[in-house]
Amino acid sequence: MTSQEKAQQWLDSKLVDDATKKQIKDLQENNKEEFEESFYRDLEFGTGGLRGIMGVGSNRMNKYTLGMATQGLSNYLNKTFKEQGVSVAIAHDCRNNAEEFAKVVADVFTANNIKVFFFDSLRPTPELSFAIRHLGCKSGVVLTASHNPKEYNGYKAYWTDGAQMVAPHDLNVMNEVQSITSIDDVQFEGKEALIETIGEDIDEAYLEEVKKISLFPNATEADKSINIVFSSIHGTGITLVPKALEMYGFKNVHIVEEQAEPNGNFPTVVYPNPEEKEAMSMALAKGKEVNADIVMATDPDADRVGIAIKNAKNEFELLNGNQTGSLLIYYLLSRWGELGKLDGNQYIVKTIVTTELFKNIADAYQVESFDTLTGFKNIAAVIRDLEGKKTFIGGGEESYGYMIGDYVRDKDAIASVAMIAEMTAYVKSQGKTLYDYLIEMYMKFGFYREDLVSITKKGKSGSEEIKSMMTRFREDPPKKLAGTKVVEVRDYQKSTILNMESGVKTKLNFDSSNVLQFFLEDGSKISARPSGTEPKIKFYVSVKGKLRSKESFEEDFAELGDIIKSYLDGLDL
Repeated sequence: MTSQEKAQQWLDSKLVDDATKKQIKDLQENNKEEFEESFYRDLEFGTGGLRGIMGVGSNRMNKYTLGMATQGLSNYLNKTFKEQGVSVAIAHDCRNNAEEFAKVVADVFTANNIKVFFFDSLRPTPELSFAIRHLGCKSGVVLTASHNPKEYNGYKAYWTDGAQMVAPHDLNVMNEVQSITSIDDVQFEGKEALIETIGEDIDEAYLEEVKKISLFPNATEADKSINIVFSSIHGTGITLVPKALEMYGFKNVHIVEEQAEPNGNFPTVVYPNPEEKEAMSMALAKGKEVNADIVMATDPDADRVGIAIKNAKNEFELLNGNQTGSLLIYYLLSRWGELGKLDGNQYIVKTIVTTELFKNIADAYQVESFDTLTGFKNIAAVIRDLEGKKTFIGGGEESYGYMIGDYVRDKDAIASVAMIAEMTAYVKSQGKTLYDYLIEMYMKFGFYREDLVSITKKGKSGSEEIKSMMTRFREDPPKKLAGTKVVEVRDYQKSTILNMESGVKTKLNFDSSNVLQFFLEDGSKISARPSGTEPKIKFYVSVKGKLRSKESFEEDFAELGDIIKSYLDGLDL
């Protein structure tokens, strides 16, 4: 169907309002390029839901694209849980139109006789995950575009276990959504009687679970006197992070006030992403001003956290997601051990592109470690499979997301901030800084450095280039990189492990995914993963070296950076 035909469907619809029709006509007449962008395709409902630029049209986030997605999800829920009665939970973050979009979603659910638990104001994504299980819901939706620019909004759909959907439900819901071919198929007239407002009661229940994961029961007031700087970067973190820190006993918490007010325009940053130094700049300035022990910031929906610690020169240094995650795993496992809680029945989970340091630490504490494909829905799937059999301690992935305990089934920056603060206090009570703790970890379990390179190839030719790049690596994998042997190639699409020395292939027991990994004889790992939704290919590089001493850390770390560069050069990108 052409853009004009799609637009005509909207113009002919009885349900599309006059203001939207006027905007469509205006685009047709006055902005051909924007009109084409808005209607040339349908906004894709992927395995996680929807994400896109807000505006009119089939390729935009608006009342009607949200309505069609929710109608498809409603149809699937009603078919799957026929006799049981279906309820869902709905939350939204700080984004422009997020509250209005959430109300549209609630109306479509209730029009389909589905009960809705509706948060009274903005809330973090992990709390929505918690609420689904706490309230016994069959599904849930949060309106968020995570750390995308202000023009974006999104729709993340969850299943009964509080996790984003995995097979078979993800594909089944996608099929149901795709079968809604007209706006006129959507039931928009909601039933107010089926909406129940929720708020502080869920906050308290959730925070009670966050409190339970604490591992520093004998902390003194002096231990808790550390200086903390926190920024919510105009997002939902402000609703619960200060409460969580107070509950943990931390009183010297300095909020970055200029970024405390929720605002979908994110006026003080270019991108509301705590992975970026620019987004952390105000928090870092505040950290310097108050001589903070730790600086932390969460993204708009508070599922990711970025942190900065003081280095040997007493200057703040941002840690990457692998470093923060590794520190958390080290703290969790060491404290579980010290408190006598490890009995061989515990485990952690990481994704395949995350540092192997997680596994090294787990091995040292005789705790089982599981690998999954990228995405927290896959970590949650392991937890679901092992529920009642083994105890999940924690897990995470390199993209600044971590989960501690199993009461939430998605990455959780609220619990992570509380635990990072506790870790900082514990380490300080031992006469050390987090920087000392980082080096201690590297010396004990292995010295790694990671980097992520994202290459964008635009247009149709770009997609073809990325395909041919993956084909080249599959058919002729590198035997050496910068003089170091490649010993193993894992192909997650073909489900094979190739031993480069013997040429023998064995089965890889993972779901199919377009990912290739090269393991080198020095313990380094390179992962190639094309994006499923954008013309991008990502290379996750993790190199392993030797840390000679605490004093040589900076020099040795820089040397690993040079090795990363040489390995990337060897891939001939």
